[in-house]
Amino acid sequence: MWLKVQFLVFFYCYIVCSYLGLAKVVQNTALNDEASALLSIKAGLIDPLKRIHDWKLPGNEAGKYSVHCNWTGVWCNSNGAVEKLDLSHMNVSGRISDDIQRLQSLTSLNMCCNGFSSSLPKSIATLTSLKSIDVSQNFLVGSFPVGFGGAAGLTLLNASSNNFSGFIPEDLGNATSLETLDLRGSFFEGSIPVSFKNLQKLKFLGLSGNNLTGQIPRELGQLSSLESIIIGYNEFEGEIPPEFGNLTSLKYLDLAVGNLGGEIPAELGRLTLLETVFLYKNNLKGKIPASIGNISSLQLLDLSDNMLSNEIPDEISELKNLQLLNLMCNQLSGQVPAGLGGLTQLEVLELWNNSFSGPLPIDLGKNSPLQWLDVSSNSFSGEIPASSCNGGNLTKLILFNNAFSGPIPPSLSTCQSLVRVRMQNNQISGTIPLGLGKLGKLQRLELANNSLTGQIPDDISSSTSLSFIDLSRNQLRSSLPSTILSIPNLQTFIASNNNLVGEIPDQFQDCPALSVLDLSSNHFSGSIPTSIASCQKLVNLNLRNNQLTGGIPKAIAMMPTLAILDLSNNSLTGGIPDSIGTSPALEMLNVSYNRLEGPVPANGMLRTINPNDLVGNAGLCGGVLPPCSGYSPMTSRQRSLQTKHILAGWIIGISSVLAVVIAAFGARSLYKKWYSNGSCFEERLEMGNGEWPWRLMAFQRLGFTSGDILTCIKESNVIGMGATGIVYKADIARLNTVVAFKKLWRSRTDIETESKYGYTLKVDEKIDIYSFGVVLLELLTGKRPVDPEFGESVDIVEWIRRKIKENRNLEEVLESSVGNCKHVQEEMLLVLRIALLCTAKLPKDRPSMRDVITMLGEAKPRRKSTSNNDRFANNKPNPVFSTSPVNGLL
Repeated sequence: MWLKVQFLVFFYCYIVCSYLGLAKVVQNTALNDEASALLSIKAGLIDPLKRIHDWKLPGNEAGKYSVHCNWTGVWCNSNGAVEKLDLSHMNVSGRISDDIQRLQSLTSLNMCCNGFSSSLPKSIATLTSLKSIDVSQNFLVGSFPVGFGGAAGLTLLNASSNNFSGFIPEDLGNATSLETLDLRGSFFEGSIPVSFKNLQKLKFLGLSGNNLTGQIPRELGQLSSLESIIIGYNEFEGEIPPEFGNLTSLKYLDLAVGNLGGEIPAELGRLTLLETVFLYKNNLKGKIPASIGNISSLQLLDLSDNMLSNEIPDEISELKNLQLLNLMCNQLSGQVPAGLGGLTQLEVLELWNNSFSGPLPIDLGKNSPLQWLDVSSNSFSGEIPASSCNGGNLTKLILFNNAFSGPIPPSLSTCQSLVRVRMQNNQISGTIPLGLGKLGKLQRLELANNSLTGQIPDDISSSTSLSFIDLSRNQLRSSLPSTILSIPNLQTFIASNNNLVGEIPDQFQDCPALSVLDLSSNHFSGSIPTSIASCQKLVNLNLRNNQLTGGIPKAIAMMPTLAILDLSNNSLTGGIPDSIGTSPALEMLNVSYNRLEGPVPANGMLRTINPNDLVGNAGLCGGVLPPCSGYSPMTSRQRSLQTKHILAGWIIGISSVLAVVIAAFGARSLYKKWYSNGSCFEERLEMGNGEWPWRLMAFQRLGFTSGDILTCIKESNVIGMGATGIVYKADIARLNTVVAFKKLWRSRTDIETESKYGYTLKVDEKIDIYSFGVVLLELLTGKRPVDPEFGESVDIVEWIRRKIKENRNLEEVLESSVGNCKHVQEEMLLVLRIALLCTAKLPKDRPSMRDVITMLGEAKPRRKSTSNNDRFANNKPNPVFSTSPVNGLL
């Protein structure tokens, strides 16, 4: 008996020890498998910073089964199994291995903020123990794995800022423990799954910045725990669900840029915990609901860029916690509620581009930390609130395009926080207050087009921060402070159309940043300061309409960036410096109505200068003006050459006229011989008596149209070519008439052309390059610069650019009356290319007018050789443009 008991005890101990030993082996095997899985994951990663260099097994693995628990980013539970893997912010990339599914005890996975650009393995969704997964801020692609709905304990899923595509998995609605679901910033499409209504514990829902469509599910209004919903920047349909008024826990609502229409639901007024409402850039219309005044916790309200109308409800003045109110770019009208001045937390008020009228609240900013006030482009009147900077926080005061009157509040000159002051286009009177130049942060001062009087304060010259000053179109009467142009950061100074007097200060040695100087239409006297040539960045110099005397400083001609120089309507004397024509950047020069004399240099840009920019100088001659007869003695050889040139010109002119007349009459007699087999025109009209259909007389009414002529501009109809153009024959069959006409070469200084609207447009060099290009496009296409055919907010330039992006045939944009004359179409397409250069988006990419004129003169279609009988004739197309310094532009 005793032996039997001993045997049973021994057997029981053996079984227990065997079981424990086997369990230990199984556990060690499992741990070994996890270490192997981690090494497999490492093998798929690119780790340039060697952040996980310690992921390796020691040489002797005995007793080292849990060594991976000490690896960087790896945490294990009490059993030695991996429960947390954190590789965030390690600058790793590559691919995530499918072996991650072997970490079955994993509860937390964080791989955010790296460079993964592969797809997310589908096997990751089998980790049903996961409570948190964060793969945000990578470049992951492909569809999002299906199956996370089976992770019953999943509370956080963050896959934002990736490149996922396809539909949002419907089964995510089964992960009922989710508190955070963030799928923002990818390319998800389709609609928001209705199954999300099951996520009753969800506090954060982020779906913005995708390609989602359809209507926002009303069922989202059932998520009573929701605190933040950010689903804008999509292409939804329909309206904001009124059911959102049931989200009583909501603190943050962002539906901006969502293509939403309809009215703002009044039900939102029930969300008393709401702190932020962003509904900007939608298609919302109607009134702002008065119920918004009930959202007592509201701090940020942005309803800008919609179609809201009527007045601002007075109830908004009840939002005592409001810090930002942005209603810009709507159709709001009426007066601003006086109660807005009593909002003690208000920092930003933007109301620009509406139809508001009346005064601003007189106490605006008095008791609040107001930082940004922009009410421009309305119809506000009254005085500028003097208390706007009481808090000492105001950085931007933007009031332009209104009807404000009264003086500039002196309190602004002590507002040290100011960065921008823009008050142009109002009715502000009085003087410019002292102290603005001492504001250390003030960068922009715009007071143009008001009724300011007095002088420019001397202290503005002491500013070290001002970069833009515009005092134009006022009634200022003073001289310029001597050092105002020496402000170190000054880039633009405009004081035109005032009553400024005295000499222009010769203090340009210290203006390193000045690019625009406009002192036009004043009463400045004296000479042009020679030190102005030291402004190495000056692009635009406008001194017209003053009383300046003396000569044009030669040094101005060599300024490296000067593109526009206007010295017209002064009393300048002497000649035009020879070096101006070869100025490195000069595109526009106007010296008209001065007392200049001598020959106009015939070099560089002066060879193609518009004569209108030289008129009013009785002593100027030569170049593009009449010759300087008697100005300088000519040798007998020069006089002989001049006589020969004049004689040759007369001979060529007479010959051209005779050729046209002979061709016109000869063409009629040769009609039957030349045109028995065809005609340029389809319609026919019997003339009856056979008389010549029209007589040669001035301003005769013609029986054919420009379309008839354009149809016959082709190489087979060429009957002559001279110095001024090409002579063509045209058979007008419906008039039983043959006529000759000449297509004149383009002038190098201006262009005359006729459009389908029946007017002749003359464009000279004074027009800016962009506008010139728009005119060319209008004439080539026969369309207005802004046409309803182009679509809303699309002009002729953008319309043609879209055609090019769509690889459309550009012949279809040309004026329809051109017909099928290939050479004409080809030439028009060449000019179209030049027009597109002129309308380049960046001004630096646009050619100068000189280059445009040269290109237009060389824009001839490719022509085959006409020597068909010569077997050695070169029948290859000739170049579109001959050798020219502007070829690189095309």
